Amino acid sequence: MAITPDGRPIPPPHAAERAMLETWLDFQRATLAGKVAGLDDRQVRLAAVPPSTMTLLGLVQHLAEVERNWHQRVFAGREVPPVYGQDNADGYGLDPARGMAGALADWNAEVDRGRELIAEEPLEAAGPLSPQAAAVLGADSVSLRWILVHLIEEYARHNGHADLLRECIDGVTGV
Repeated sequence: MAITPDGRPIPPPHAAERAMLETWLDFQRATLAGKVAGLDDRQVRLAAVPPSTMTLLGLVQHLAEVERNWHQRVFAGREVPPVYGQDNADGYGLDPARGMAGALADWNAEVDRGRELIAEEPLEAAGPLSPQAAAVLGADSVSLRWILVHLIEEYARHNGHADLLRECIDGVTGV
């Protein structure tokens, strides 16, 4: 597998659908990890694009929650609490006692758990939606294929946010 100069795995130009979806998702995950690499605790807590309160630490926490939601709650139909508690269900809230190392550990654990849950499942397998999500989507379930495409989109959007935050913090671009 080819890799970028910064170590991210490049998705293959030709592959089966499952491999293509999973490698693009892994590329987006690696991009997020690169965006937060080498920053100190003060830097990852900076809301560098006013008036937004979004931070790199908050993004990593949010994406841990996103992974938990789509893999455990939706696909596997499990009832699991938010990663960072009911008062921080979207993950964006910061706790002075929790830093990037802990957030990355939480995020990696959710990524690993998600991989385990979908490993042997076909792309057509479906997971149940909450009544609120079903009302929005007009269906009571979504396929694993839909979930993987949505996760790629979610990461790509938030990696754009991370691009701006990182550039405002220390000028680093291009990861």
